Amino acid sequence: MGSWETEIREYRNFLKLEKGLSDNSVHAYVNDLEKLIRFLELKGTDLDPEKVEQATLHAFITWLNELGLNARSQSRVISGIKSFFKYLAMEERISRDPSMLLESPRIGRKLPEVLTIEEIDRLFAAIDLSKLEGQRNKAMLEVLYSCGLRVSELVGLRISDLFREEGFVRIIGKGDKERLIPISSTALKEIDNYMPDRNAMLDIDRENVDILFLNRRGRQLTRVMVFTIIRQLAEKTGLKKRISPHTFRHSFATHLVNGGADLRAVQEMLGHESIVTTEIYTHLDREYLREAIISYHPRSGK
Repeated sequence: MGSWETEIREYRNFLKLEKGLSDNSVHAYVNDLEKLIRFLELKGTDLDPEKVEQATLHAFITWLNELGLNARSQSRVISGIKSFFKYLAMEERISRDPSMLLESPRIGRKLPEVLTIEEIDRLFAAIDLSKLEGQRNKAMLEVLYSCGLRVSELVGLRISDLFREEGFVRIIGKGDKERLIPISSTALKEIDNYMPDRNAMLDIDRENVDILFLNRRGRQLTRVMVFTIIRQLAEKTGLKKRISPHTFRHSFATHLVNGGADLRAVQEMLGHESIVTTEIYTHLDREYLREAIISYHPRSGK
């Protein structure tokens, strides 16, 4: 087997000619390997590619972490390293791929947009109640935000799932799991305002008699239609954020957690299987955390 210089030259040709990658992509892959070579030189380890072992690669990752490289950048480098050794194994230049069990660091989930309460108020205010579907849309969005529903749960919501006296709505979520969610008096009021229009429809489809939110043909709304309604309202109000029905669900949870709601209660309302999923809503700003520590920690010097 050849030296790093020889193997990288042939690997570069493989990426460009066989994989059809652009010059920039090829450069990025080679740059990942140069980081590994630099690490080996700094450690005084004169290893040819075929002598690199899994332990060496783990030490390399530790070194990247000590340099302060973030998780996303580390993952990028590790991906490049794995690609190189996979190529060597495929070409039978090595008998065993030392990078096979190499794991990339977990990259934090990218959080979707959050609407402020003022932005939500603006969206609701932009609904044209003079249109036939106006009151339906207002009731629908109030329920979406009030209960933090998934869009599939919203369009499938049945009249028989509303428990007005108790102030709850029954939801059948993922895996046919049932949960009861508190519903605000505002949402119930908007539903009451919508019901006369709904009940006046003459051609409600028999299969959709119990469905709460219907389209003009008396059938259940589609998920796409809910997306469209929300996007149009965002455009109407000049909102620059890219929003969807999930934005209301995310905003619902964020506002609850920031307001001090118990995380387990929020988990229950959202129907999350694991509390870990709910914990993404604890992205409170640092100033809020700082103030909380100063205010409540017994040794804060108050």
